Amino acid sequence: MLSRITIRNLVIVRSLDLDLRRGMTALTGETGAGKSILIDALGLALGEKADSGMIRAGADQAEISVGFDLEDDSPALDWLAQHDLAADGECLLRRVLVRNGRNRAYINGIPTPQALLRELGDRLVDIHGQHAHQSLLHAAAQRQLLDAYAGLRAEVRELAQLYQSWRSTLDQLASLRQAGDDRASRLDYLSYQIRELEDVAIDCDDLADLEAEQARLAHAERLLGDSATVLAALDDDEPSIRSSLDHAGGVLTTLAELDPSLVEARDLLETAGIQIEEAVGVLRRYQDRVELDPERLQQVDAQLGGLHDAARKHRVDPDQLMDLLQRLRDEAQALANADHDLIRLQHAVDETEKAYLNAAARLSTARRKAAEALSGTVTASMQTLGMRGGRLRVACEADNQRPGPSGIDRVTFLVAANPGQPEAPLSDVASGGELSRISLAIQVATANCGSVPTLIFDEVDVGIGGAVAEIVGQLLRRLARDRQVLCVTHLPQVASQAHHQLRVHKMTDGKTTETGIDCLDEDARVDEVARMLGGVDITEQTRRHAQEMIERAQGAA
Repeated sequence: MLSRITIRNLVIVRSLDLDLRRGMTALTGETGAGKSILIDALGLALGEKADSGMIRAGADQAEISVGFDLEDDSPALDWLAQHDLAADGECLLRRVLVRNGRNRAYINGIPTPQALLRELGDRLVDIHGQHAHQSLLHAAAQRQLLDAYAGLRAEVRELAQLYQSWRSTLDQLASLRQAGDDRASRLDYLSYQIRELEDVAIDCDDLADLEAEQARLAHAERLLGDSATVLAALDDDEPSIRSSLDHAGGVLTTLAELDPSLVEARDLLETAGIQIEEAVGVLRRYQDRVELDPERLQQVDAQLGGLHDAARKHRVDPDQLMDLLQRLRDEAQALANADHDLIRLQHAVDETEKAYLNAAARLSTARRKAAEALSGTVTASMQTLGMRGGRLRVACEADNQRPGPSGIDRVTFLVAANPGQPEAPLSDVASGGELSRISLAIQVATANCGSVPTLIFDEVDVGIGGAVAEIVGQLLRRLARDRQVLCVTHLPQVASQAHHQLRVHKMTDGKTTETGIDCLDEDARVDEVARMLGGVDITEQTRRHAQEMIERAQGAA
């Protein structure tokens, strides 16, 4: 709900800080006092268009901040979370109008485009009596309201899932059919590439072995010569390193008998001799294994050359050729099985379409039944709101040619405000007062269905009075059981029904004028309702009448 509003330098408001409460709040005041300034400011905070002319004379900028307390199940809370703008269950909107600069908007302190303000505002406030910012004028909102009234939200979610499944399967089928047009030529090309890669591609381990063999064959002459030189030095020459170590070891063995401290040196030479003996064995086996083989080297060079040529052609590394080959095989297999997949997907399309259309038909039946009931309820309410003979009809027309996530129905609220008038869409209603009262009747009929927590009615009592005005007040009070209601009114019958009352007044020092708003206590409320009843001269009888009206409203509640 709307919890507070702060205004600085907007039109004739210099500074205003106002806390708001649950229930119904009436905004009253003399004609010209600026009763709608609060609603105008709220509209700006919710993203409506603004111009520099709205900035108070003598000020460089105007600022409006509004705060909302959100329930855990609030659609606005979900919206904030989806846009990374959530702030612990609170929502603070701020709009800054700059005379010689660019206007700015913020959601929970984060700079935000004006369009997002409007999108969030649709989930926070409905302003009735003005075409701006009123969700009931939109066809989608009318359908959603009918679905909520009929208790069909779960069915609509299920239908949306069926629709998405159907469309997804259709897209897959279309994609496969389009690919099928070039399938034969693509298969030929894939077959050529697969044969080419099968002749050269090897896995990573085999590639590493082949590269090692190529290096060995390419340097075989040097490997044999140099390893033979080392072997000769170790064992074949006279004296060799091995024979020299043996002689030195024998000398140290004799000396160690004289001085045991030389045992460690003798043992180290003995260990070195063992390691040289092992090295000699390794080199002799290597000499037997390595051979000069120009023919094999030529074969290996050719194989590696083919691998690198193929890798360059396909723009991959040589060790990625096997993965590429597998991908090409998979694609060829998929194309070869395309006929089977086409049959399977066509069957899936038929099944999902049938499921969707059956669910949409059931939803249409339920909607038409609920539309008839809602039409009767709202029409009956209109008779008590100064529109005797008027009627509202919720038209629900099925159109199988235009299926969508919400079904096949086109829902339109049609209204005739007076007897003999033709029906017209609710959005075409010319009179703001009539639109307000029709919207009020719809809101009361669907009070437990809507999700917007704050409803504002601007001059809903235009053109009515007496008993009808009292009924309007009673309906607003009844609506405020579940929603927060703010109502700008000039009728005491409506104001007396409110739980809270705000009085708007003008102040002037002869040079400047500004608007203020007072929160009225019980005595002040009586005085204000008495003023609305009796005008300038307020008598004790008028005050008693005002007090009786307020007490009667409280007692009836």
